[in-house]
Amino acid sequence: MFETINIAKGVNVHVNETTQFKTINFSIKFKDKLTKEKASARSILANVLQHSNEVYPSHTALRMVLDDLYGTSLYIDSSKRGNEHVVTLNVETVNDQYLSEKGVLEKVLNLMYIVLFKPNFEHGLFKETIFKREKNAVIQRIESVFDEKTRYAQQRMMELALPNHPASTSSNGTIEDVENITNEQLVAEYKEMVAQNEIEIYAVGDVKPEMIASHIREYFHFKDREGAIAVPPLELVKPEQSRVLEYEDMKQGKLHMAFFTPITFRDEKFPVMQLMNGVFGGYAHSKLFVNIREKESMAYYVSSSFASQFGLMFVLAGIDSKLEEKAVALILEQLEEIKNGNISDIELDQTKALLTNQLKEALDSARGQIEIYDQYMELTDAFEPEFMINRWKNVTKKDIAAVARQLSLEMTYFLSGKEDEKDA
Repeated sequence: MFETINIAKGVNVHVNETTQFKTINFSIKFKDKLTKEKASARSILANVLQHSNEVYPSHTALRMVLDDLYGTSLYIDSSKRGNEHVVTLNVETVNDQYLSEKGVLEKVLNLMYIVLFKPNFEHGLFKETIFKREKNAVIQRIESVFDEKTRYAQQRMMELALPNHPASTSSNGTIEDVENITNEQLVAEYKEMVAQNEIEIYAVGDVKPEMIASHIREYFHFKDREGAIAVPPLELVKPEQSRVLEYEDMKQGKLHMAFFTPITFRDEKFPVMQLMNGVFGGYAHSKLFVNIREKESMAYYVSSSFASQFGLMFVLAGIDSKLEEKAVALILEQLEEIKNGNISDIELDQTKALLTNQLKEALDSARGQIEIYDQYMELTDAFEPEFMINRWKNVTKKDIAAVARQLSLEMTYFLSGKEDEKDA
């Protein structure tokens, strides 16, 4: 799928040479350990680098040059995966072999170099007006979670269940940490990112791997990195409280449940847990959806998800506040059914089919190929779709029952409306 070329210690170029697309997609991923402080600084940094640089000091100027490059798209985002924080430069441009004009690729690579290595500095610091503006933008992004009560409830549960753990650390950091970041600290974080972070560079398109690697060497001059990321431990510690009830100004109750499992992304039972999640609450044919939302009509929505990097499974449901106890009982009843191996052929076959289709659909886009390979290369150096599809095919109901029995409910969190607080 991808051919990998190492161009410096800790810097790899991965190229998928394919005629599937008429464009060339690039992703340059800077990976560092995840902490609240780093997440806060790097989220601001992603904004600052995206919107302004020495050559194109305004967002408008940058947009104009992108338009001139046949509508090339460029954006920088920040995210987390497990205990890593990732800042990614994403670029999509036309493959100039389909154009009468040549040299577009080199112009795009030069622009990528400018964005990363020619920041908009004044006296050795980021331009102050831009620094303040992008700090405020990150704060507003963090604050927006409060308005989306399902996301807010999930965040609150994680803060209570696993404080100071990567699972509860937002990829944007915290408002307090963002507010405390100084311009000097941001410059130091920038210099550390480009000089010390492990870097994975991806290219997808009708291009030769050696040619892309040669261009990357020529334009970016990445030096050796010192070594692997120093990451904090990921052990899950039992929460101090098993149930938490909180109130906000809202009408629909938010029920969130956190389960621990010893099975993580790198475990050989990982594909089994993916199927277990699909049968339990991952899809519209799942036990939670069919039995709680459709048969009982007691949930506005209900689903489960598997956070494989941490060994966590979540159940989320939107319910009336008076139905919390009944909903929890029904959710655990459906889990017990799976533990006992009461899984229909339809439930199992549909889950396998949907997982397979989701993987194939993701691989229909260049960006999907990059994200999937970046994740699954941790499992195998030469990832191909069949690697996971064949593993799913071989999973039995007995296998799913066995991993379900390893789940333990560790916290139930319920966010209710303030009118219910008066009746409590």
